[in-house]
Amino acid sequence: MSSRRIFLQQAGLVASSLAFSPLTIAQSPKKDRLGVALVGLGYYSTDLLAPALQLTKNCYLAGIVTGTPSKAEQWIKKYNIPEKNVYSYDTFDKIADNPDIDVVYVVLPPSMHREYVIRAAKAGKHVWVEKPMAITEKECQDMIDACRKNKRLLAVGYRLQHEPNTQEWMKFLRDGKIGKIKMVSCSAGYNDNRTTHWKQKKEMGGGVMYDMGVYVLQGARLATGEEPISVTAQQFTTRPEIYKNGLDETTMAQLVFPSGARAAVQTSFGINMNFLHVTGEKGFLKMEPYSAYNGQKGEASGGVKIEHPYEVPRQQAMQMDDDAAAIMNNKPLIAPGEEGMRDIRIVEAIYRAAKSGQSVKLT
Repeated sequence: MSSRRIFLQQAGLVASSLAFSPLTIAQSPKKDRLGVALVGLGYYSTDLLAPALQLTKNCYLAGIVTGTPSKAEQWIKKYNIPEKNVYSYDTFDKIADNPDIDVVYVVLPPSMHREYVIRAAKAGKHVWVEKPMAITEKECQDMIDACRKNKRLLAVGYRLQHEPNTQEWMKFLRDGKIGKIKMVSCSAGYNDNRTTHWKQKKEMGGGVMYDMGVYVLQGARLATGEEPISVTAQQFTTRPEIYKNGLDETTMAQLVFPSGARAAVQTSFGINMNFLHVTGEKGFLKMEPYSAYNGQKGEASGGVKIEHPYEVPRQQAMQMDDDAAAIMNNKPLIAPGEEGMRDIRIVEAIYRAAKSGQSVKLT
């Protein structure tokens, strides 16, 4: 298979052989907009997804799932959510009987993703799940299998693949504007001083490689259009009182791709950094910031400028509108479950490489 074809598949621009075939998806009654239920009402749902759902054209906030009654009351009042569309984690499975809700968006710690994605699929709902998709490749596969068995679509919340700056730089590279890709450097990190969040708890899927690390893997994979064949890695912490028991505060990894391209990726909860730099045989492309919620901008050889401004939470609105449109029109998703699983497979290999100090092959 040509590298161009691989890139197109990875970018979600054509149907991957692993993606759901439109013919396998159970058809729901035709709607103008899909009702979305958010599972977990933490920061991301409260400050980004719920406001974004006020901007969407293809979907709307129809329900919520929370273990905190006081939060439920606040959301009912703020967003005029019918009480019948409000669930606790104990009553979650009754969502199967609610025709108002077409999509369940799982916005929980990664250790809980597998359970709630599978339960949502069994309830007959399409599923969106936040990144990281899960903790292990096997958990990801279980989620994919459950959705396929129940003929429901599964999308991963990779907001960047839906936003115009990312789509432009991907097309720029895909069109061969800087020739064959030789080297990719990608960084994403910020200072996180919390001590009790799930990101600081290993058993809940914490550690920087799972969270911010997915962004740098996406940068390397989408830039090269390939899957890595081997990785080496190093991990360290400057705050062992927070990042302990093997939890990584900073991770650096080196990826080798089939074409011979290399990637150096860095991610951290202790260093502010955010950029993508791609070097090709005939030029370069640089995005900085690369993965922020807004303000992305870049430049490339030939005087190319990339900058499509928009306000927060526009990324999330574009993501959900795209995914809702795919469901309604029975089309392939931009970032299906298989895409999330590819990243988790590499994350696991990076942890093995960092622990062993040896190169780990990906076959």
